[in-house]
Amino acid sequence: MDPARPGTDDPDGRWRALARLATAMLLAMTTWFSASAVVPQLRDAWDLDSSGAAMLTIAVQVGFVAGAVVSAALGLADRARPTRVILFGALGAATVNLGLVVVGSLGPAIALRFLTGMFLAGVYPPAMKAMATWFRRGRGTALGVMVGALTLGSSMPHLVNGLGGLDPTIVIVTTSVLTVVGGIIAITTPGGPFPFPRAPFRPGQALQVAADRRVRLASYGYFGHMWELYAMWAWIGTYLTTSFTAAGVDDAARLAAFGAFAAIGIGTAGCVVGGIVADRRSRTFATSLAMVASGGAAALAGPAWGGPPLVVLALVLFWGFWVVADSAQFSTLVTELADQRWVGTAVTLQLAAGFTLTVATIWLVPLVVDAVGWRWGFLLLVPGPVLGTLAMQRLAPLVTAPPGATAARQDT
Repeated sequence: MDPARPGTDDPDGRWRALARLATAMLLAMTTWFSASAVVPQLRDAWDLDSSGAAMLTIAVQVGFVAGAVVSAALGLADRARPTRVILFGALGAATVNLGLVVVGSLGPAIALRFLTGMFLAGVYPPAMKAMATWFRRGRGTALGVMVGALTLGSSMPHLVNGLGGLDPTIVIVTTSVLTVVGGIIAITTPGGPFPFPRAPFRPGQALQVAADRRVRLASYGYFGHMWELYAMWAWIGTYLTTSFTAAGVDDAARLAAFGAFAAIGIGTAGCVVGGIVADRRSRTFATSLAMVASGGAAALAGPAWGGPPLVVLALVLFWGFWVVADSAQFSTLVTELADQRWVGTAVTLQLAAGFTLTVATIWLVPLVVDAVGWRWGFLLLVPGPVLGTLAMQRLAPLVTAPPGATAARQDT
């Protein structure tokens, strides 16, 4: 049985630990889109073109991949206390993010965004592993809460941008402060009663974790999901700004900032719902449902552009809910299917490959938009969820036990 402390509403402490880790994740990840949220202002201040604007987000993705690869190669996620890694990553990300206040051109900003991504690789994967030490039963729901926190944190710069009167400095400083607070909360959170086995350093282990066909299929599904997710998050603010402007909406940029916050932030609820569905039905069902829904929304985003603002907003809210609802379940599958000695490395490697794919779509969307307009810009995202759904359907027969069934037996 889980260890209990009688006389409390949360006898094993896992929900309090989840709340603390989720809060740490929410706050620490606010620096991810701190520059992307103010792209409309920076276009004028730095004379950015579409490629330059894309690079501000792509640099974070590439930096995250670099940090994740280094972590996986060193087995850091399986050898160090996760919350210490989170604190180090949060402090580093906050520091380099603040550098955006003093730079005045694209080149130095890209370097700072790259470093931000590298440090955030020390936040996301270790936080997921730290949470998993508290949960065997209900792990899908718990991971859904964690990714929901990441989602809400990713949306926060848009909210700060709208409330701060579209002032980039306010956005940068605020997100840096929040990231530091997140790191402090993480380091004060104890480890759970179900720690993963400690693993020795083996340079070749990062490649061996993919030997299990089930892990590979779970990763393929994740790659299809990532082909869509971050491009949607990166460009939804610009999409809404131009759509509202085309529809003749007054103060379109400010309203679009709030709309982007809502479209990304609503994914928090999607992650929780996705986790509940996955734990009660199956992870392959939940991920397939989410990708079918989000892929359909991506296909409709183009025809809806420039239409009635309430219709456009309703569509992007639907899209934002489903586009990330499946995200946690891919990582959950890896924590359940991979060699338990190398769970941290397996998750980190999956994330690194997935984030590499996001570079392509974040870069391609504005190029397609410049060529043919927003009515076709998001259409290139549709193949990702289609292929991801196919991978999950192939995985379904190979995952014979209901989610958490093995863990439930271990807890009794």
